[in-house]
Amino acid sequence: MAHPDDRAAAARDLAERDRAVLWHPYAPMPAALDAVPVVRAAGVELELADGRIVIDGMSSWWAAIHGYRHPVLDAAVTDQLERMAHVMFGGLTHRGAIELAERLVALTPAGLDHVFFADSGSVAVEVAVKMALQFWRGRGERRERLVTVRSGYHGDTFGAMAVCDPETGMHSMFGDVLARHLFAPTPTPSFGEPFDRSHIVELEQLLDTHRGEIAGVILEPVVQGAGGMRFYAAGYLAEVRALCDHHGILLIADEIATGFGRSGALFGCDHAGVSPDIMCVGKALTGGYLTMAATLCTTEVAHGVSQAESGALMHGPTFMANPLAAAVAIASIDLLIGQRWQDEVRRIEAALRRGLAPLSASPAVADVRVLGAIGVVEMAEPVDMAASQRALLEAGVWLRPFGRLLYTMPPYPTDDAQLATICSAMGAVVDGAS
Repeated sequence: MAHPDDRAAAARDLAERDRAVLWHPYAPMPAALDAVPVVRAAGVELELADGRIVIDGMSSWWAAIHGYRHPVLDAAVTDQLERMAHVMFGGLTHRGAIELAERLVALTPAGLDHVFFADSGSVAVEVAVKMALQFWRGRGERRERLVTVRSGYHGDTFGAMAVCDPETGMHSMFGDVLARHLFAPTPTPSFGEPFDRSHIVELEQLLDTHRGEIAGVILEPVVQGAGGMRFYAAGYLAEVRALCDHHGILLIADEIATGFGRSGALFGCDHAGVSPDIMCVGKALTGGYLTMAATLCTTEVAHGVSQAESGALMHGPTFMANPLAAAVAIASIDLLIGQRWQDEVRRIEAALRRGLAPLSASPAVADVRVLGAIGVVEMAEPVDMAASQRALLEAGVWLRPFGRLLYTMPPYPTDDAQLATICSAMGAVVDGAS
């Protein structure tokens, strides 16, 4: 075993080499803070290059729901690798893609019978937007605007950026070159609170005022992710579905962050008992092993898209339906459905409530909220990234705060002691800000 001093030196060397050549997400070049080198991951823990072991409270940006090096998922990748790693999807198909599509159709809300595979969540949203716009072209109309809500986030590519919050979101500098869509207020009330029609009147007015222009409504069901980590009432989503039906327009559900149990329901739409016309999934689809996403739609949407002048949906990622990703996605879904995932998520929810609720007493904290396997501490002021990262790592936890949000989305196998450690680490950040 390497001496601790040697490991620390190796970690510093990796960080310096990284800083010289790599551009990290949502960071300048070079980054303001050095990246933390990781050499191994297993269970719900990361081994850092300097020898420290930390609990991953982020599920690798919400994707690794089963943790790392799960034997079932490892075996799925290894087995598939012995047959083929990749084959183009233009004109060819394979068993993995077919079986994964069948599983997604069976799991998702009723009516979503057709699956278009993509290679990232942002691309799945791009495909959904294309579907919605082209659907109306297929019906002889040019409807080129979408309605969405403030505090939303849908990805970093241009079509996705155009439906993110144009002012408080991270893409405001591109506002002048993005497609002009329509924005309703942030959804209210909070999850679990009574809903009435007064909460949706402004969205309804947008639909009435711009009748004939609107292709559909796009939103994140019940949980708004990177736009603010907000949880809103299921009744709001149900009423959006009713309004879309009334106006004859499409409902697009971005379930990339909410899919596969994270909010306590298999999909966010399940909280409201609604079926969208188009749905995007990603992140946890492959259990965090490989990048893959999918856009599902109804038969009506598929036929409408196919009747447009192009006669086809003109989109085709090179690694669409990658066999390795499909194989591990099937294994991840089967693993999730084959276990008592609801009990695990409820256990995590209870532990996060216990561990985070006391933090609401701090003057540095504006709000504490928990839903499913999501715990959020909203600070009164922006989080000091450098100080918070030091405090978290010293406490044995990896989290990635942003803005005023200190939050966790742990893998489902995270045990109660590890959850307590995560909450304690978040408390250390709060104490440092008080």
